[in-house]
Amino acid sequence: MPSIKESGIRWLWLAVLVFIADIAIKLVVMDNMGYGWQNRIEVLPFFNLLYVHNYGAAFSFLSDAGGWQRWFFTGIAFVVCGLLMFWMRKSSAADKLNNIAYALIIGGAVGNVFDRIVHGFVVDYLDFFWGTYHWPAFNLADSAICIGAALIILDGFRSDKDKQK
Repeated sequence: MPSIKESGIRWLWLAVLVFIADIAIKLVVMDNMGYGWQNRIEVLPFFNLLYVHNYGAAFSFLSDAGGWQRWFFTGIAFVVCGLLMFWMRKSSAADKLNNIAYALIIGGAVGNVFDRIVHGFVVDYLDFFWGTYHWPAFNLADSAICIGAALIILDGFRSDKDKQK
């Protein structure tokens, strides 16, 4: 096992950066925007900024489940973050792709957990749509989690030779 200095733990700065950016944006949205779809700000023909509450997981999954999901998703986030930090500790800092992926997921998960604990919901503000189809609103934390997951999948397709470089 590499020393802490040589391990993937060195990449946790990225998780902290994602967390700080996510919380800062959410605070700006909460302080400066009216709540709900009627207060959206049209930015592009396919993109709005808005302020909505999400009581579920990413992209409103289980948002109408009655309240139990708040603590369920908080618990899952803690377990996943712990597991990812364990893997980061065991990996080399040179394994950039996986460590970046893990850090993005951790930063996003902690950002959403902060919301769940402090507010009882997650603040969402990004609204993408095509015609009348709207993707469920989401935030920077959700984006970081999805990008991190995509990087892990991408890493699964890399050859062992590429991974050793």
